[in-house]
Amino acid sequence: MKKTFKFTVLAGDGIGPEVMDQALRVLECACKGEDFELSYSRHDVGGAAIDSQGEALPKSTVDACSQADAILFGSVGGPKWENLPPAKQPERAALLPLRKIFKLFANIRPGLLYPQLTDASPLKKERIPNGIDIVCIRELTGGIYFGEKKTYKTEDGEDAACDTMSYKVSEIERIAEVAAQTAMSRGKKIYSIDKANVLQTSVLWRKTITAFMEKNYPEIELKHLYVDNAAMQLARDPNQFDVLVTENMFGDILSDEMAVICGSLGMLCSASLGDGSNSLGLKFGLYEPAGGTAPDIAGKGIANPCAQILSAAMMMRYSFGRDDIAKKIEAAVRKAVCDGVRTGDIAFGNAAVSTKEMADAIIERL
Repeated sequence: MKKTFKFTVLAGDGIGPEVMDQALRVLECACKGEDFELSYSRHDVGGAAIDSQGEALPKSTVDACSQADAILFGSVGGPKWENLPPAKQPERAALLPLRKIFKLFANIRPGLLYPQLTDASPLKKERIPNGIDIVCIRELTGGIYFGEKKTYKTEDGEDAACDTMSYKVSEIERIAEVAAQTAMSRGKKIYSIDKANVLQTSVLWRKTITAFMEKNYPEIELKHLYVDNAAMQLARDPNQFDVLVTENMFGDILSDEMAVICGSLGMLCSASLGDGSNSLGLKFGLYEPAGGTAPDIAGKGIANPCAQILSAAMMMRYSFGRDDIAKKIEAAVRKAVCDGVRTGDIAFGNAAVSTKEMADAIIERL
């Protein structure tokens, strides 16, 4: 009897459904004839769920995710829902709760720029002659985003607000483990990013990361950088890094900077992993492209599906334990792009293809 790999598809808004359709085509083709079956169901999330069910994350969607081994996520939000109260807007009311419900504490975002796409980067070619290949590991469920929030009046009656940044040693150690495992499969080098010259949480972060690595991974080269310096160094010489690990807010900012220097959000995938196991004894995770809903091009059939396709590959690797399938998909994407088959965001002199044509080219190379 074949194994069943069960996942929930949350395509979301904007270009989400378009690129998701093509990612599923590529995934099904890559898995054809294997000793397992794919089983998935589609559910509304974000703005689409607000329109259909009145809330960004309906109970039926959460229930479907709970019964699956992974979530393949698109993107949520857009101008249509920007006038809603902040707590009810698609991203805050859908993505953050999903991370909290499923305890998805570790975000893995590769920063990969093929040498053939250096024209897509805002950096000068001489800075990145061989492209870019780094990984950002971001703690995802702690820090200022999930700390206590309050608004209040000062003694003189002025409005004020407060957000609390908080971390426990155990939270820092578990993200350090993810960073270490990632580094062990790469160059055995980690940069830990903090603001220990100002923040008490960063003092604890640096102390904990240092002790954890010395005890458990002495073979890993560990360096520390303040976040402002790290932002500058990413723009100056990104390939001095291999694996970066940092807390939630710093990781949010730095991983977006990393996406920009890698040329196009349409090429960058991510995985958000929890510490629990799925029914296969592997990591439950949520897999999504780094970019947003791109409402300006939604419905035109020109969006780049590669990030969504590569996110599906990460799902095969982490939640389903099929690194071979992940590598096959990644190789096909690289071959298609390097052969000059490109959507408009990465065309640079090549004739731009449609979303479907890009997926067709990847399928041909599988």
